Amino acid sequence: MKNAVTRDAVTTDAATEGTAQPYSRATTAVLLVDPYNDFLSAGGKLAEMARPVADAIGTVANMKRVVAAARQAGIAIFYVPHHRARPDDFDGWRHATPYALAGHKHQVFAEGSWGGEWHPDFVPQAGDVMIKEHWGGSGFANTDLDLQLKQHGVSRVIMVGLLANTCIETTAKFASELGYHVTLVKDATAAFSPQAMAAAHEINGPTYAHAIMTAAELVAALPA
Repeated sequence: MKNAVTRDAVTTDAATEGTAQPYSRATTAVLLVDPYNDFLSAGGKLAEMARPVADAIGTVANMKRVVAAARQAGIAIFYVPHHRARPDDFDGWRHATPYALAGHKHQVFAEGSWGGEWHPDFVPQAGDVMIKEHWGGSGFANTDLDLQLKQHGVSRVIMVGLLANTCIETTAKFASELGYHVTLVKDATAAFSPQAMAAAHEINGPTYAHAIMTAAELVAALPA
């Protein structure tokens, strides 16, 4: 039996175990989570909260790097978007979460607004797969993500986007529970605090992710 995973990042060696090319174009997809202006662009409703972490690690540049390298390698990009807010979203709901209600109050990613549009560096391209919008933290719950991944033959997912400790973590955990191989790219995401980033990648990530690496390490592992 192998030793238990430590807090240290799971390495590329662990990701490549038992396969000649771990991130083959036939079985791998990048899950691009919530690349909205409200998260990533100056003036976005949540961008200033994420900015200290994002600027420190180069989140947008690293997301671009991963997406560009994946496209170059012929790896599919799956857009995993959060629900675009509407004023009547939670009318009649019994159990809307405090987190959802806080976003609703400020109409984050509002439908028809600039904040709910894609960041200009992450506009969908021909061949990308657009998943149904998720209401909570998981890109799988109440969407077609699992179906689309299976229909496209995907068994390995690479997680990039925001936020590290909410939608990235919840979607990635769900993916692991469903039997997918999960890779976290720790500098191609962001959170509202360094503590949240540490929780996502140093405490929680190693309990479920099969690989945790930087954008540079991920790009180096992709097929030529």
